[in-house]
Amino acid sequence: MTDTPHRLKLKRPLAFFDLETTGVDTVKDRIVEISILRAYPNGTHDQKTWRINPGCPIPTETSMIHGIYDEDVQDAPTFKQVAKNIAKYLEGCDLGGFNSIKFDIPMLVEEFLRADVEFDISKRRLVDAQRIFRLMEPRTLTAAYKFYCNADINDLGKGAHSADVDTFATFKVLEAQVERYPGVTVRDVFGNESQPIANDMDVLHDLCTDKMVDLAGRMCFNNDGIEVFNFGKHKNKPVEEVLDKEPAFYDWIMRGDFPLDTKRKLTEIKLRKLKQSFGK
Repeated sequence: MTDTPHRLKLKRPLAFFDLETTGVDTVKDRIVEISILRAYPNGTHDQKTWRINPGCPIPTETSMIHGIYDEDVQDAPTFKQVAKNIAKYLEGCDLGGFNSIKFDIPMLVEEFLRADVEFDISKRRLVDAQRIFRLMEPRTLTAAYKFYCNADINDLGKGAHSADVDTFATFKVLEAQVERYPGVTVRDVFGNESQPIANDMDVLHDLCTDKMVDLAGRMCFNNDGIEVFNFGKHKNKPVEEVLDKEPAFYDWIMRGDFPLDTKRKLTEIKLRKLKQSFGK
């Protein structure tokens, strides 16, 4: 892995990270490895990796993908034991990854919530190289690294699906993306044209998180900027309207098998609506 200065234009550190987990359910599954690479405004970067004991068996089919088995983490700390150290390492950083907005960030936030460690992402820029890649060149991380960096990800060592290799590859892919698409605009699923792509974390954040309310995507913003439900019988209906007409729907979600982040965001909307009502 190279130590040459990166070319991303940063105002504050951008922390690329990748998780290996027991599965893909953010509610039920747990982290078994996390690798974080911090890229700094001065062109340097550093990287740390933690093995995590998930407190539950790792399914064999999952271990066969990332190569981490129960015996590999039996003496490792639990996430709760290292949560404060990880949060400290991420302090003051924006977050970057590959499919991070749909998976890695929701999973990480859930683990922090379970560990009772404050980890606020509301003021962090979220940049997902996969989101940009799929908009421009729909492929996998291995193909993305080959396409943008003209190299084989296996040449980085350990092969793909190792957290530290995948993290470094994602870092290099984003660096190449911002150099490849300066000034290019894309259209979202609603046909709306984005602002031009630029080597600017504010621009990339807006591109990657457009219309997102909660990390699991159970709620989103419609074209009018109104929060709507994104699933079930109330799909596309304004959240505030549903809470007003069917209060039991809030209780159903709070009792249900939904991510803690979704429940928190829904509660914030409910409390905001109550505050506005009392303020009248």
